[in-house]
Amino acid sequence: MRLPGTRYQEHGWEGVRKLLGLCSLAALRACDIDAVLDPARHGTLLDDYTEALAPLLHAAARRGGTAPGNSYGDSVADLALGLLFELALQPGHWSAFAHALAAEHARQGPFWREAGGDALLRKKVNDLYATLRDKVDADNFQSATGQACSPNRIYTYRMLDTACRAIEAVFAGWPGTAAQVGAILGRDVTASGGYPIELRQMKSSASCRPEWIVRWSETLERFGAGPGPLHTRSKRFASLRNGVDKIGAMLADIAAYEELSANGDGADWVHDAGTAAQWLEDLTRVSAQSVAAASTAPDRILPPPGDDGSEGNEALCPAPGYAPVMAYELALAALQAEALPVRQAVCLKLLGPGDDSYPDSWRDSATGELPTLQQLAAQAGLSVPTLRKRRDAAIARARPEGEQT
Repeated sequence: MRLPGTRYQEHGWEGVRKLLGLCSLAALRACDIDAVLDPARHGTLLDDYTEALAPLLHAAARRGGTAPGNSYGDSVADLALGLLFELALQPGHWSAFAHALAAEHARQGPFWREAGGDALLRKKVNDLYATLRDKVDADNFQSATGQACSPNRIYTYRMLDTACRAIEAVFAGWPGTAAQVGAILGRDVTASGGYPIELRQMKSSASCRPEWIVRWSETLERFGAGPGPLHTRSKRFASLRNGVDKIGAMLADIAAYEELSANGDGADWVHDAGTAAQWLEDLTRVSAQSVAAASTAPDRILPPPGDDGSEGNEALCPAPGYAPVMAYELALAALQAEALPVRQAVCLKLLGPGDDSYPDSWRDSATGELPTLQQLAAQAGLSVPTLRKRRDAAIARARPEGEQT
């Protein structure tokens, strides 16, 4: 399913989910997971988890995480890293995850140490990222369209899109599915002995009628494994059960963007594919110039590197190879007056250890990536907690008013 601004609602989500789940198990084993029992330690645990997970995702990307994640060119690894960065920016989701683990611990003890505990832990991780996914896509949909959108609305769009695909499958099973086809169409389709015209007309969500969605949900009690989504006891879709007009409007949203975005698939005029890196370089340059022009502080953006070996704009704030725009903007604003280890620590948290844009002088010679937080602290002559505080303070200062955490 394609919707304006969204990136996580397409075929690649299963790959993203599996990659995050597998790598998260390894990352959590490297952390003191017992910290979930103490709310005061949730923030530190998130830092530890982020620093353990990012290199695992980068390593997975190098091993083959470039499988397509959506139709916009993002790979599975790109999308997984994007959600990790969003988790750092929206720590409320992490707090909910930690509280969920603590609640499970209250019921059955430290299950993560028990045989078979990985399955439950992975389910909790899946729930964490599924919730964050819909929040991110809802925010981006709202930014792209100006329409109010909640995570639950994104979930509803996805259910309706899934329902359309399910109805297509029932129609494609004709004549073996004639009884269910008749129930969905609301008439006896066997009386005439012919092929229902609706089966030919059903090509996409644009040709799926809202009343068919309601009737399809009704049929699942008889032809499926249980009640359909509009006919369970859950209140999530209760408003749609008799809301044919609402269903129709949401189907129209899906169909309209499918048609619009399909116009660009393979079009001859799409001559600038693959230029995202160049665009981000331009954004870096223009943003740096704007900040330098507006700044009255003595510490300004440094000039390009010269013979004296001084750092240039790239070393001050390298453009991310792939990162959410919000993370990039925070990094740009936060790094202006900070010492090099603090700048590197901010990039480590927001962009990960292996972004392609980092200058060679930043990279650890053994790994080819940024030093770890422990190494950066040692270079700066600081303790790890002190470096974390300075890093987080730089990020917090750059956040717009109202987004402070």
